Amino acid sequence: DGRFVVAGPRYPSTIRWPSNVERIEHLAPPEHNKFYNQQRFTLNITRKNMIDMGFSPSVRLFEAAACRVPIISDYWEGLEYFFREGREILISRSSADTIRYLRDLTEKERRSIAEQARGRVLSEHTGEHRAGELEEYVFELQEKDVLL
Repeated sequence: DGRFVVAGPRYPSTIRWPSNVERIEHLAPPEHNKFYNQQRFTLNITRKNMIDMGFSPSVRLFEAAACRVPIISDYWEGLEYFFREGREILISRSSADTIRYLRDLTEKERRSIAEQARGRVLSEHTGEHRAGELEEYVFELQEKDVLL
């Protein structure tokens, strides 16, 4: 009964999408904000190579959260470092979980999760935060004479 959008270039051209699914091959970065702001939820499915690396979040998680869009995601090691399950992100371990979130979450719960995720991203996961962490690591290595 819902409407869905699948965006991204890595889907086989042989997939026959249902009539309620819009397919977008590529979404340019300047369009991301508008795209996320049109959604009630974002579903994130992590590529296997990223799961195998662990602690390797897609930028889409942070973009969607910053736009106040609640995220439904598969689980991967390290996810809890970035978002708290059930409070800032919804973890789906089955299609039944995803359907339950889409159908049963109240608007108040949906908005609360979105707001908490946005707050977490803005307070801990901006580009400025990552740059600061990198500087700390470099200074730490310099103090240990690991870097020349």
